[in-house]
Amino acid sequence: MSESLQATRLQLLKDFAQAWNDHDIEALMACMSDDCRFDSSAGADIFGNRAEGLVAVRESYLTIFKVFPDAKWNEDTHFVAGDRGVSEWRFTGTKADGSSVNLMGCDLFEFAGDKIRVKDSYRKNPA
Repeated sequence: MSESLQATRLQLLKDFAQAWNDHDIEALMACMSDDCRFDSSAGADIFGNRAEGLVAVRESYLTIFKVFPDAKWNEDTHFVAGDRGVSEWRFTGTKADGSSVNLMGCDLFEFAGDKIRVKDSYRKNPA
């Protein structure tokens, strides 16, 4: 992989993180490939809830903003290794019922060129 593509992908992860904090669905989706997939941290399946394709991924992302209107992903760090990448972050947010969340997590990424093809999310589950 060229150093240029690696730098592009690293910047993509930084821009993606900023788009989450800005709650900017258009910027988020501009980072995703047409054949994208999102595996959420929670769900009944072993991979969480899975959304495939631009429409389904978009709806999943919008649901996160609905559940946590003040969601933030801070203290983020990112790295890229070939066609894979990782972002680590601290998530904070408040649900409509007033309960708050403050936890650490990470996303594992697979790239297709200069876009994200897979976002696979993991987080701590404080008791």
